[in-house]
Amino acid sequence: MFKDMFKRDSSLSFEVFPPKKDDEFENCYKVLDSLATLEPDFISVTYGAGGSRSKKTVDIANYIQNTLKLDAMAHMTCVGSTQDDILAVTKDLEAVGVSHVLALRGDKPRDMSDEQFEQRIFPHATDLIHFLNQNTSLKVSASCYPEKHPEAISMDSDIAFMKMKQDMGAEMFISQLFFDNADFYRFVERADKAGITVPIVAGIMPITSAKQIGSTVTLAGSSVSKKLADICARYGEDADAMRSAGIEYAISQINDLRKCGMGHIHIYCMNKPKMTAEICDAIK
Repeated sequence: MFKDMFKRDSSLSFEVFPPKKDDEFENCYKVLDSLATLEPDFISVTYGAGGSRSKKTVDIANYIQNTLKLDAMAHMTCVGSTQDDILAVTKDLEAVGVSHVLALRGDKPRDMSDEQFEQRIFPHATDLIHFLNQNTSLKVSASCYPEKHPEAISMDSDIAFMKMKQDMGAEMFISQLFFDNADFYRFVERADKAGITVPIVAGIMPITSAKQIGSTVTLAGSSVSKKLADICARYGEDADAMRSAGIEYAISQINDLRKCGMGHIHIYCMNKPKMTAEICDAIK
């Protein structure tokens, strides 16, 4: 169970995403089978903007929970959803025995107008967390941002929202990816002073190609440390060398976090079981 993992000094969990095409599901299940051999504490499954892949999220979470016999955490976004939309998905999750969700606002869907965005039913993740706790039996986790949410006016205001998520019932936090552990340590210290008492899990994304810096990382709003930037500059044109250096960088981050007493790690594994296995084999 999720709470049991915090009785230990360390835990390991993974994030996967649903395939965009139905005919890619077979390979997705093979990825999950491989990840299961690494014995993670749980596997989370992402959710498309506006609930566009909610059925796929439920299907994959069902496979993790009932075929692989691992704890599944289903992401749930609310930016383009009505209350009935949310309840329909929660009913599907409860029907297959998935009891834990990661509650997120989500990014604005491309087909959503500015007016629709401003008039959305759930303005923030805090509203979704409150709604889920009032209307379902699901356990709820939430996200947090070591370098603040890109839309937040300050770190203090972002941590205040984090405290609201806790007060609304969030039982743990999973952090956005970061590349300088010092940023995470400062963030955890500030969160502690602000009254955050539930566990915070560190989110780590291995950078195995230079193009990730210009896509995934930019969208996440995370800064790139000088050390990682130098790695990309040195190895960016050599795919194999970049992959090895990126994996080594993630391993060093995880080992340092564990050494400093922050051993609960969530790997954004990008559906790459071989890479994830290499990391798991190397961390102390």
